[in-house]
Amino acid sequence: MSMAPRKDTRSPAKPVATGPHIADSHDLIRVHGARVNNLKDVSIEIPKRRLTVFTGVSGSGKSSLVFGTVAAESQRLINETYSAFVQGFMPTLGRPEVDVLEGLTTAIIVDQQRLGADPRSTVGTVTDANAMLRILFSRLGKPHIGSPKAYSFNVPSISGAGAVTLVQGGRTVKERRSFSVVGGMCPRCEGRGTVSDIDLTQLYDASKSISEGAFTIPGWKSDSWWTVRTYAESGFLDPDKPIVKFTKKEMQDFLYREPTKVKVEGVNLTYEGLIPKIQKSFLSKDREAMQPHIRAFVDRAVTFTACPECDGTRLSEAARSSRIGGVNIAETCAMQISDLAEWVRGLAEPSVAPLLTALGKTLDAFVEIGLGYLSLDRPAGTLSGGEAQRVKMIRHLGSSLTDTTYVFDEPTIGLHPHDISRMNDLLLRLRDKGNTVLVVEHKPETIVIADHVVDLGPGAGTEGGTVCFEGTVEGLRAGGTLTGRHLDDRAALKQSVRERSGVLEVRGAGTHNLKDVDVDIPLGVLTVITGVAGSGKSSLIHGSVAGRDGVVAIDQAVIKGSRRSNPATYTGLLDPIRKAFAKANGVKPALFSANSEGACPGCNGAGVIYTDLAMMAGTATTCEECEGKRFEASVLDHHFGGRDISEVLAMSVTEAAEFFGAGEARTPAAHVILGRLADVGLGYLCLGQPLTTLSGGERQRLKLATHLAEKGGVYVLDEPTTGLHLADVEQLLGLLDRIVDSGKSVIVIEHHQAVMAHADWIIDLGPGAGHDGGRIVFEGTPAELVAARSTLTAEHLAAYTGA
Repeated sequence: MSMAPRKDTRSPAKPVATGPHIADSHDLIRVHGARVNNLKDVSIEIPKRRLTVFTGVSGSGKSSLVFGTVAAESQRLINETYSAFVQGFMPTLGRPEVDVLEGLTTAIIVDQQRLGADPRSTVGTVTDANAMLRILFSRLGKPHIGSPKAYSFNVPSISGAGAVTLVQGGRTVKERRSFSVVGGMCPRCEGRGTVSDIDLTQLYDASKSISEGAFTIPGWKSDSWWTVRTYAESGFLDPDKPIVKFTKKEMQDFLYREPTKVKVEGVNLTYEGLIPKIQKSFLSKDREAMQPHIRAFVDRAVTFTACPECDGTRLSEAARSSRIGGVNIAETCAMQISDLAEWVRGLAEPSVAPLLTALGKTLDAFVEIGLGYLSLDRPAGTLSGGEAQRVKMIRHLGSSLTDTTYVFDEPTIGLHPHDISRMNDLLLRLRDKGNTVLVVEHKPETIVIADHVVDLGPGAGTEGGTVCFEGTVEGLRAGGTLTGRHLDDRAALKQSVRERSGVLEVRGAGTHNLKDVDVDIPLGVLTVITGVAGSGKSSLIHGSVAGRDGVVAIDQAVIKGSRRSNPATYTGLLDPIRKAFAKANGVKPALFSANSEGACPGCNGAGVIYTDLAMMAGTATTCEECEGKRFEASVLDHHFGGRDISEVLAMSVTEAAEFFGAGEARTPAAHVILGRLADVGLGYLCLGQPLTTLSGGERQRLKLATHLAEKGGVYVLDEPTTGLHLADVEQLLGLLDRIVDSGKSVIVIEHHQAVMAHADWIIDLGPGAGHDGGRIVFEGTPAELVAARSTLTAEHLAAYTGA
């Protein structure tokens, strides 16, 4: 029997592909038509698995492109992968204004935002090093006192007992139950490490009655329901009697009464003694996070001292009694991290070997990143922006993640030139693991290691927002852009220095790591305090100089401001403008404030109407009633110098200076403030631009301009070049010269070599960081420092100036 041949139904074999796999073609992040903030339809291609540096003057649009577009969209897409329920607990992010974004990978953002300023937040708690130490002590500590919670200053010891009713087998049974939690919190200071003593004379004027305005506490207005009126109408006190004449019972109720429900004009409120109320409203917050006027009040009214019960360690007696090799957990947290790493390496205990390895790696990462001089008990709110950013980097250094986008915002801030090369090595290491590294940076030392450079500009604000150059570092040098021209700029050493007019004596300074330092800081000149990170610069100046009479200290604290705040409100410029409008039109000044009586009723003076869409991104639409001008229509009928208030707030600083400087609109008080804004290089800034849209460098200079109005003979500036482009630094130096030439003294804590070279006098601290620093290693002129070449600063300044 013959069989018909079978038909082969298999598909023919495909030829073997010899070219690259299609999956390997996604090697670019493509951005087309980006219009976030001042970006003008920017389109670029960013290579993946490379180090790309974004440069340009402050306010040119770098952060808008990197953080506001690329990183923001990556985070939004990741958030959308969660359920609607989970998204309800997450921040709602809108899609950036961009036409096309392709090739995005998971973005990890390491920015300059200060770490949590909660009083109980420390370097150890934000890096998980404390958590590992607590586990270590709960396993090896003698005597054994309990679980890791027993070593935590954030967990109080609590216990309770009572009857519970259960239904078992159809019968109701009552049982007595008890529970207890052993925590490590010191009961006296509640884990803060400090106790406070309040100066009552700073809270009220005892010679006045409450109805006469006795309270001197910021924000306590006579018509406030929650403060003054509660005391005046509680029934416990006579509001018309001077406080000094209160009876013993009235004084007890006034200062210490427990929270009690009271009814004021039919409204249920809680009355509480003044002392506990102040402690809850002011002292429960971290001092560093307070607004300047609140911080000044707290400094006047409250004295903080180390808790006598725990000696400032925050921990209970039981937690301090448990030891490993004679050392308790408080002592390990107080060690310099480089020393603690050595102590951990000396523990040979096989039962906790994985824990010791993990803890050792974390501590070694601190040392590697240049933060070995810190201790784990250092309050997180006291870290500088640069230190906070590097602390955040620690959890990423040993990460096994690859093909991730890391986004850094000026990672060299606060770093001495000696430390910058170490930071560069870390950035390159992240790239070499197959990650895309995007860096916003101004320092030439970091720009030159880039594989790819994107230069934005050409100017700032409305004059920026375009890509001026995209390519290699060599191409940038030859490209003729502002950054390219300044990339190899090197400031020359100042040949003739100013003569001092006197000295500011510092004797026996011992703050933090300072070792009984004696130094004379010259007056009438530009003095630069320098040294490696952690050498004691800020401890010397802020600990021994900043609090003196006549000294105006401008620190690194980020300026606070909502979308309703703008340069006009922050600098106080709006006050003389409102008064001028009111006087010219015979109406109240409050009409010319979008946060007060003149606000548009449709949007409450915001200019836009926000619609909350729960877990979806909220929408903001321009108010149809005021067309985004923020003011009521009748207010815009009032003019001054031919302009209404919305037109004035739409002016740039330069335009406004011209407007208020001459003619019928001449207003000297406003013109002076505008002159200071122009002096710091913010002439392009719009008076009504929300503070939330300003770059880091713009905020730094806005704060500088505001503080220059303060009366004082000595100005202290802490790293004023933060966020400034190479071209902006030249303008800053010109401003510092003008301040000194006007008869003032300027003390600058700075790492930038151009500022060092421009100084009249340099004080160099070191030789190292932490307990290896804290000494004066050089005092003299920049030329003498370079000639001596006796310190790390001298070597780097000599290399920079080519001396």
